[in-house]
Amino acid sequence: METICAISTAPGMGAIAVVRLSGPRAFEIAATLFKDPEGFQSLEPLQAMFKHLYDGEQLVDQVVVLKYAAPRSYTGEDMVEISCHGSLYIQKKMVDMLIERGCRMALPGEFTQRAFLNGKLALPQAEAVGDLISSQSETTHHLAIRQLQGGFSKRLHALREQLIQVASLLELELDFSEEDVTFANREELRHLLQEISLEVQALAQAAKFGNMLKEGIPVAIIGKPNVGKSTLLNALLQHDRAIVSQVPGTTRDTIEDTLFIDGTLFRFIDTAGIRATNDEVESYGIQRSYEAAERAAVILYLTDDASETSPRSLINEFHELQEHIDLHDKRVCFLFNKTDLHPSMTTGKQNFTIEGYPVIRISAKQQVQVDTVMDELRQYLATHHLQDMSMLTNERHYALLTSIGQSVEKAMEGLSMQIPTDLLVEDVRSALTDIGTLTGTITTDDLLNNIFGHFCIGK
Repeated sequence: METICAISTAPGMGAIAVVRLSGPRAFEIAATLFKDPEGFQSLEPLQAMFKHLYDGEQLVDQVVVLKYAAPRSYTGEDMVEISCHGSLYIQKKMVDMLIERGCRMALPGEFTQRAFLNGKLALPQAEAVGDLISSQSETTHHLAIRQLQGGFSKRLHALREQLIQVASLLELELDFSEEDVTFANREELRHLLQEISLEVQALAQAAKFGNMLKEGIPVAIIGKPNVGKSTLLNALLQHDRAIVSQVPGTTRDTIEDTLFIDGTLFRFIDTAGIRATNDEVESYGIQRSYEAAERAAVILYLTDDASETSPRSLINEFHELQEHIDLHDKRVCFLFNKTDLHPSMTTGKQNFTIEGYPVIRISAKQQVQVDTVMDELRQYLATHHLQDMSMLTNERHYALLTSIGQSVEKAMEGLSMQIPTDLLVEDVRSALTDIGTLTGTITTDDLLNNIFGHFCIGK
């Protein structure tokens, strides 16, 4: 195993920088940076020491050195961290000196990859390190911390043990297939697979939501042309992001911008007005509107409260939208806009619903009751109990959990159809392979390179 080194602080000049090295020769190489190597060698692990760092007879810097002895280090190997002044010249000089003395420059994420390979972190925990570094909000920081603490890994381990139990019973039957012996009670197997299926569904939904939180919760503003969608977007963002015009069809493509609400990132999408048209460009924009609504977690369906649109016509419009998108698991809110044109009209949340969805009367132009719309978005978060949840946050996790769920469903169907044991066990083996890939008990170089290649160098 080679000894690696890298600058672990952010690129650029600052008050201090940290250079890190890890591997079997970490202590030996680090000692050569000082005139009195015995002083470094006598340094106890987890204790810091002030040292003068030399290149030959030339003083390079005054540094603080911290030594970690395997396995009590981040990587599980002997590791040294040197805090130097933040000069770009000093940082480069130190790395050059380490490489000259036998270190290799670390690859992106290689320190964390070694932590995983040495059993210091499960793979989802290692991935959480990358999420923690890139977290830009209170919510994504909270999710990364919870994942780093390993709560989700414990649930995955328990799930794997259940699958192994099912596989073991079926494999035992295969060993005695010629003697026509049945070891597994089919009803017990069905019950166990049902439990596994419910847990996989819960994990997959949590992973899907976690990934959405990381990327920003998508909120689509949908409605006919000229009902005030762009005005609402500007009111929510508190700046003029979209062009506002009285001419219908001004917005011909989706416009996106983000906003933090109570520490959670929301991604608002202003869409082209939905209507029948022969204009090729506008038709393309309307199709993009449907696609945005399909991707959204929240749909704000805007209508003009000053128009002559009847409740029945509005419901028909909404049913037409449902023909293009699946509203399952989406939060929908009807917004009756332009109440400023009818001062006597009651604003705010109404005591009636449309198709079971809440109704809020607003004036986007005058920013009346826009705060009530924001409260609806907060309510969406509240229903997911963020503070109590541990969840995976990567698309890779969701894809693998979906695949595991499909394999378990096939096994349950096969059990009901009384298919041969050797076919049943293949579905269970497939689920075990996927969960092994998810937790890191089954890995390939390509998988690890893809995961850790997205990390910064030095982490």
